[in-house]
Amino acid sequence: MLASRLWKGPARLAATVLSGWLALQPAYADDAPAARVGINRVNLGWLSHGEQERILKDIAASGATDVRLSLSRPVDRSIEALAIASRLGLRILLEIQLANKSYYHESAHPRTGFGRQWDVYRLSDLELDRYRNGLREALRRIDALGIRLEAIEPGNEINNAGYNGDLAVYRKPGAPTPRSIVDLKDRLAFERGLENYVRVLEISRDEVRATVHSRNAIIVSAGLSDMSAEEADKRGVERLDPRVFVAALRHRGGDSFIDAYGIHIYPGRRAPEALATRVDGLLDFCRAIDQGKPCWVTEWGIANLARSCPVDDRTREGPVRAMRIAFGELMKEGRLAAAYYYDWDTEPSYSLWRCGKLSPAGAAAILPAEIEGARAR
Repeated sequence: MLASRLWKGPARLAATVLSGWLALQPAYADDAPAARVGINRVNLGWLSHGEQERILKDIAASGATDVRLSLSRPVDRSIEALAIASRLGLRILLEIQLANKSYYHESAHPRTGFGRQWDVYRLSDLELDRYRNGLREALRRIDALGIRLEAIEPGNEINNAGYNGDLAVYRKPGAPTPRSIVDLKDRLAFERGLENYVRVLEISRDEVRATVHSRNAIIVSAGLSDMSAEEADKRGVERLDPRVFVAALRHRGGDSFIDAYGIHIYPGRRAPEALATRVDGLLDFCRAIDQGKPCWVTEWGIANLARSCPVDDRTREGPVRAMRIAFGELMKEGRLAAAYYYDWDTEPSYSLWRCGKLSPAGAAAILPAEIEGARAR
């Protein structure tokens, strides 16, 4: 019923989003919202300057206030995208891609994914001096352009073999995969990689604190995959439950270098009660600042498999609203500080930009937290 009502009034909803966005300007206001709501558009460094400008202008005009962008090769183009986003008044969460081969010795080789997953480098092979030098140079250039980063997120889904080469991809899928660190195929390599990652967090914190414009940026640990054990068995990949990974990170002192834990949530289209249960279960380790570390959901999404124009978004509009309500409850408790939808326009099933405009579910997904909270009340 809720989805039906929203479908009948997308123009009214879009107007509400726009008015809320205008109220939150100008860029880089000191009174940043207590909870951030944003959108993902990673790998803009792969596009031309003109394409970057077009996409980011569309994002800004849509009412979005916050974006998650990536620092990846080519670094020059990634920084160009940051400059455009900054000029447009978008607040930036910067994901630092650890797959950058500049951080690894020339003799290091990616672990094979057997054609089913990406071939990715092992975190245990990452060279800390190369990482420090590369990040320092990039941050200096970003700082020289007057760009302020609201947060940085070193790494992505490093509890999943798709992004961490220390976790195995099996030649044939279907067999049971490990549920704990002790059962990993190469436990020692994984633990060396985890130790390396803690040092990555320390370096990242130190280097961002040395900047002028981004010295107060929030340090978010790599957004963790919510892939289930059953899905891992089906795909033939190793993965660890986010709670297991966070506990291992804490044990090695990772909490000393971060302000928040990153996590990703792709819950599927479920009933509102089931969505709320899924969110609560995944984020049960998140705490208010006075009790521990809050979480940042740096990716979340609901699929819409329809490809028609005009877009029919009714099947995911209700679940998107239910997710925003679930997030809102955690934000009120201080356990969740940010949520960034995945993605703007690159994933056919998840993208919010459809048929040349923001979809109705997209407007609901990026509605600023203050406005969504007022509507819920």
